[in-house]
Amino acid sequence: MQVNISGHHVEVTEALHDYVTKKLERLDAHFDSITNVQVTLSVEKLTHKAEASLHTRGADINAAADSEDMYAAIDLLSDKLDRQLVKHKEKNLNRTQGVSGKF
Repeated sequence: MQVNISGHHVEVTEALHDYVTKKLERLDAHFDSITNVQVTLSVEKLTHKAEASLHTRGADINAAADSEDMYAAIDLLSDKLDRQLVKHKEKNLNRTQGVSGKF
């Protein structure tokens, strides 16, 4: 999994880089076909934003989170990506196994 981290109006320190990488490793444990993740960290007045675009086989997943603290925004972002990735994985399993939502 290739991770690209950029900052907009914020300097991406080694601590931020390591924190983002650690949080994204959890996603790789759920779904091993993640090819690329682009993370953008930004600051607008008092709001810290974290946005990510995740590329997997069959889908592109986007998520954004904001908070008063950058680390909290990264936590929220990783949780959102995790939920979306699990949903995508379940959808693919249902599609390949022929399970439909209608009874």
